[in-house]
Amino acid sequence: MTSLWTRSDPLLLASASPTRRLLLEGAGLTVEACAADVDERGLEAAGHDGPAALALVLAQAKARAVAQRFPGRLVVGADQVLSCDGAFLHKPADLAQAREQIAMLSGRTHSLHAAVAIAEGGEVVDGFVEEARLTLRRLDAEQIARYVALAGPARVTASVGGYQLEGLGIHLFERIEGDHSTILGLPLLPLLKRLRERGCLAF
Repeated sequence: MTSLWTRSDPLLLASASPTRRLLLEGAGLTVEACAADVDERGLEAAGHDGPAALALVLAQAKARAVAQRFPGRLVVGADQVLSCDGAFLHKPADLAQAREQIAMLSGRTHSLHAAVAIAEGGEVVDGFVEEARLTLRRLDAEQIARYVALAGPARVTASVGGYQLEGLGIHLFERIEGDHSTILGLPLLPLLKRLRERGCLAF
């Protein structure tokens, strides 16, 4: 694919997520990835004004951590927070926790807040948050166990909520409201708009 990225150095993605990298590369960007070492649970415990604010704090921390290591690069940090009736969920530690999370979300609507932070010169210069709302079908214990067994441990523990929408997880849902890239953890349209405004894209 021909790259639309106009800078000499690739965009530096402060994330180890293959899904986020594939989204950017699919949009014609030249990308390098560098995982950010931040204390996510510590930042969460430090206080915030809700899931959107927490997602932005986490994205900013990741972008800043990588940008300070590579101050000459344009860096994008991203994070996502799942909230349901005031409770925050994290990636399941094992299959049992994945089943518990899906059971908690069954028949209910939850929100995914996906935040993006842009850093340059070692400092965060821009950021935003997008929200998607997802409603799971009412699932019994047998259905949940069958899904977890079919999807496998690598997939159900890789994403908060125990599902990956781009795989078998789609079968868990009754309704989805929001942009697909937001659900995958990197809202592409607002990010591409900002990169275009910074002169980073060919059109």
